[in-house]
Amino acid sequence: MNRINWVVLLSVSMLGSGCASIVSGHNQSVSVETRSKEGQAVASAKCKLTNNKGTWFVTSPGSVVVSRSFEDLLINCEKENQAPGVASVKSSTKAMAFGNILFGGVIGAGVDVATGAAYDYPTMITVLMGEKISVDAPPVDNTKEAAPQAAADTTSAVAANTPPAEIKP
Repeated sequence: MNRINWVVLLSVSMLGSGCASIVSGHNQSVSVETRSKEGQAVASAKCKLTNNKGTWFVTSPGSVVVSRSFEDLLINCEKENQAPGVASVKSSTKAMAFGNILFGGVIGAGVDVATGAAYDYPTMITVLMGEKISVDAPPVDNTKEAAPQAAADTTSAVAANTPPAEIKP
């Protein structure tokens, strides 16, 4: 193989790496809802979402596009006459990020990790007003066969109304 073909091949493979970033991008839409300790919906809470990639705002219930990151997504919701609700949401590493090591090589995996494209947050997040909770990362395989059980220091009505992400106080 002559030198020019080698350089072209190497350039194309480097530019084409980053499988997760090509497939799903650096951003993700998340929906936020707020509930009271008793499990009742709390509408119109002002929520601030923050991670190391930026800060976003949404009024609950609502959706917002955030930048993916390995870091936790911190959510702080406030509403007049309500105690604030705080949630720390974990991200998970997407399965395609592991496949990227095989197909995109170290460079592709490095691009996805650095940009956040290798990670996912739960798509639906419930913040309990007056509580500080931790929300586990979504499953790596992202199948929707069975939603994880919710656990919180609240009534069973709240547990029955939680999103498909595990909540820990």
